[in-house]
Amino acid sequence: MTLKALDGVLVIELCGERGQLMGKLMGDMGARVIKIEPTSGAAERCIGPFKDDEPHPDRSLYFWANNTSKESITLDIESEDGRNIIHKLASKADVVLEDFAPGYLDSLNIGFKDLSPNNESLIMTSLSGYGQDGPYRDYKSSDLVSLAMGGIMHSCGYDDVPDSPPIRPSGDHGNKIASHYGLIGTLTALISRDITGQGQYIDVSAHEACSSATEHALPAYLYNKDIVFRQTGRHHGAAPTSKTLCKTSDGKYVIVFQLFNSLHSWLSLVKWMKEDGMEEDLEDERYRDMARNKTRTSEDADHAFEVVRRFVSAHTADEIYRGAQALKFPWGTVRSPEENLYDPHFAEDRGMFCDIEHPEFGEGIKFKYVGRPYRFKGTPWEAKRPPMLGEHTTSILSSDLGFPESKIKDLIDRGVIYLS
Repeated sequence: MTLKALDGVLVIELCGERGQLMGKLMGDMGARVIKIEPTSGAAERCIGPFKDDEPHPDRSLYFWANNTSKESITLDIESEDGRNIIHKLASKADVVLEDFAPGYLDSLNIGFKDLSPNNESLIMTSLSGYGQDGPYRDYKSSDLVSLAMGGIMHSCGYDDVPDSPPIRPSGDHGNKIASHYGLIGTLTALISRDITGQGQYIDVSAHEACSSATEHALPAYLYNKDIVFRQTGRHHGAAPTSKTLCKTSDGKYVIVFQLFNSLHSWLSLVKWMKEDGMEEDLEDERYRDMARNKTRTSEDADHAFEVVRRFVSAHTADEIYRGAQALKFPWGTVRSPEENLYDPHFAEDRGMFCDIEHPEFGEGIKFKYVGRPYRFKGTPWEAKRPPMLGEHTTSILSSDLGFPESKIKDLIDRGVIYLS
């Protein structure tokens, strides 16, 4: 059997929306991830859409997408028995992941200072809105607030719509950015532990994570005192850049840029346009000079873009995309997410999407999931079905902690655990 990258790593996860991706990615890379849920189930199980539009804790497609390769145990962590179970699991664990409000787990005596004395090699990662200290520590936050306060939203929007407000990027990006930074910190701590034998506590702020992902906005201000502004369909900038979005004959959009990267590329573009008789005046010497970086005026650049835009509008998105790529222009089609499902490069050649069995719906029933964003050549990546609510409660308590059946029944009767 081929080992996976994180085989042998035990992760205890106490995460909701903000941090659940950390555990998913570690589980997909081979770690054993035990997700501790309230006895009523994680709140994320109530987020739609739902399979067959039937709201149910085990049918949330949102939960499915973010919780593959985990086990589920239900637990009232505010009860004495619940806290004792946390301590027992943490004593065996390599990593604890949590995204509660700062100070909450400490108030229950299950914070890092409480868990680490029984496991000096334990790594605990806390992902919160603003971090574990500072004046904003107890402020409420969310994915949207992280994107807004972190500066990312300021750079998203339009420069050709007067008085238009900033807009939100795709949903959940703030949480995903924060989770990725949290994951990087956690994996780095595991490497450090291999060297020192010591675990450590990691304090991750979603606000700081988003602030670290604002492209060149902060360096532009820190070093040049430049303030970047939004630009439609392209990167923000401290100075205006050429437009990039061109509509195609089939109603789609293509990102068009780097027209004057070199004389060779410019001439190849004009030649392509000339084949359809659409080059207009772009063979003029002044455009060659622009490609040689000898001269450039905004008026000429804008005119060249308009001529190219007319050329693009007479062709389909696929014709422009493939033709431009053949000439080594880094242009691309603006796709809807679902379009990638049918692209052979991703779906077949790269195996970006995977089918995961859901035997609870019948023998051989599978559903398609977004797969791994990276390919391991020596330690395969594999996603497994997300857990049903409390699916592994009994097995974890009996097999991992040695609880007898009578003890488990008592915990059920007193509401410490719940079996669906």
